[in-house]
Amino acid sequence: MASNPPPSTTSSESAPLLLSHSHNDKKHHLLLSASGSVATIKLPSIISALSLHPALSIRLILTPSASHFLRGQSAEQPCLTSLARLPNVDGVYLDEDEWAEPWVRGGKILHIELRRWAHLLVVAPLSANSLAKVVGGFADGLLLSVIRAWDASGVLDLPYYFDPNTSEEEDGKDLVGKGADEVTPRVKRILVAPSMNTAMWKHPVTKKQIAVLEGEWGVAEVYIGYIILMVFEDYLRRTDMVYLIHHPISPS
Repeated sequence: MASNPPPSTTSSESAPLLLSHSHNDKKHHLLLSASGSVATIKLPSIISALSLHPALSIRLILTPSASHFLRGQSAEQPCLTSLARLPNVDGVYLDEDEWAEPWVRGGKILHIELRRWAHLLVVAPLSANSLAKVVGGFADGLLLSVIRAWDASGVLDLPYYFDPNTSEEEDGKDLVGKGADEVTPRVKRILVAPSMNTAMWKHPVTKKQIAVLEGEWGVAEVYIGYIILMVFEDYLRRTDMVYLIHHPISPS
């Protein structure tokens, strides 16, 4: 008999509404996500390492498969409620949170608000299944919807962009009515860390999918802002996430 899914750890208040209220909290916003790989169990240690940045706000997205690895099975596999209590973690989101409340016209949409809120998206681990779906443009879950709706133009989210020089976000009112040629695009980065077993990694289709991110999606020209990490835990623990937040891509 299948086990019940873990309970959502988001507030009883509307999650999209809470996000819209936190754009101007003067913090660096890291959207950290995990898809269904055993490397998901490294998430607590990554979060703990990132606690060195007190002004960093972390919100987590877990796919249904990823959540199976964090149900309190062991000390290194805490339950999601414990994960939500780690330093800097301000929210944990699951697929069902997208539809926690009936949507009405004009209502805020969770995956859009998460995208607007985030200054940097990290997918660690990126499983073989999620890699295939990202490359294929699928949007059948909360994480995939965030990625599919990412602001690849660098213009849509300008009103929410964090300005490292002033420690304030730009005033969206100054951008109203301006065309794309009148503003400087800033593509927020997506950092992905593929993680799968050796057979999956060496499969020819994986090579093709990575080539799409590196080539067709412009990683070589850093257009859409993807960074691919081949060894994920140690690098993530040492990576200055605040630096990546402060250095978005300016597509030419």
